[in-house]
Amino acid sequence: MDNVNMLVEPIRESLHQIGAFLPRLLLAIVVLIIGWLVAKVVRFAIVKALYAINFNVVTEKAGIDRFLSQGGGDIDTIRVLGGLFYWLVILAALMIAFNALDLAYVTDLIGRIVLFVPRVMVAVVILVFGAYFARFIATALTTYLRNIGAREAGLMGRLALYAIMAFVIMIAVDQLGLGDIIRQTFLVVVAAVALALALAFGLGGQRRAGELIERWSRTETDDHREAREARPPIKSVL
Repeated sequence: MDNVNMLVEPIRESLHQIGAFLPRLLLAIVVLIIGWLVAKVVRFAIVKALYAINFNVVTEKAGIDRFLSQGGGDIDTIRVLGGLFYWLVILAALMIAFNALDLAYVTDLIGRIVLFVPRVMVAVVILVFGAYFARFIATALTTYLRNIGAREAGLMGRLALYAIMAFVIMIAVDQLGLGDIIRQTFLVVVAAVALALALAFGLGGQRRAGELIERWSRTETDDHREAREARPPIKSVL
């Protein structure tokens, strides 16, 4: 009899554990189904709301949508943000489901990802408005320089665009919290590009630089001469 009890007791304990685990598994499945439905509703609402406030106009003018379309996929910034909200809800549902299953390690890992997704959203918004502002400043600067007759208006506009975009990208990277290593690497790359451009301009563009300086100095001299000629002569009172 004791031998029978020894054989039956592990089976009974296993059945008891299975009986306690099945309700939690059923609860986790229900949470995942509800989370999936809520995620689809949230994505639909976010996409419709962003289109309603004409956020797509900003992304198109910023050039972000054109950059995304170059990959060959039918995607834009609004759909990216909608997808981020979708996965945020899905991950939250997964975290609740695994917590119901007493899987603390998996729950903690998903919780860290859930906290990271809003940072990605903010970084995307920073890139959109930063790129829009950079293109606005570059266009305004180029137009102004062309109106005053500067021949290098396009070059100065592109330099302003790249400088502002570099600053915006640094802010977005900092928002992601990726650490000082990425920021320092980015600064090293920017410094290397600036040094390469300086060397290329200094070594290969000496003649061009001389022509620009001579033209600017000649223009300034002509302006002073015209100002002197336009100045009325001083009459003697004697």
